[in-house]
Amino acid sequence: HVQLVESGGGAVTTGGSLRISCQASRVTYNYHCMGWFRQAPGKEREAIAIIDSDHISRYAETMEIRFTISLDNAKNTLYLQMNSLRPEDTAIYYCAASRMSGCLYDWSLFRTWGQGTQVTVS
Repeated sequence: HVQLVESGGGAVTTGGSLRISCQASRVTYNYHCMGWFRQAPGKEREAIAIIDSDHISRYAETMEIRFTISLDNAKNTLYLQMNSLRPEDTAIYYCAASRMSGCLYDWSLFRTWGQGTQVTVS
């Protein structure tokens, strides 16, 4: 069973940038999709961006402007570059993976999750 470990979270000031990473214990190309989600206090988890094994990416509405997802198969690592951060971006950021086809469009198909990394913007 694959393990996903996020890192790179922390505190950043408004307008700053941060890149978070997700290290997979198994080769990432075994998965149809990998993605980033986040959950803010008192809110439901929401999708940010997904990338599939062909490196085609999709973003949730409004996320593409400031966030960029990328995947390094050689390092088995998923990244999320976040720019122009705002206090409302404060959340726990989760990495997830899916073996199911259709995961690029159906984000309920993600079954493997990391433990999350906290991002705080003030």
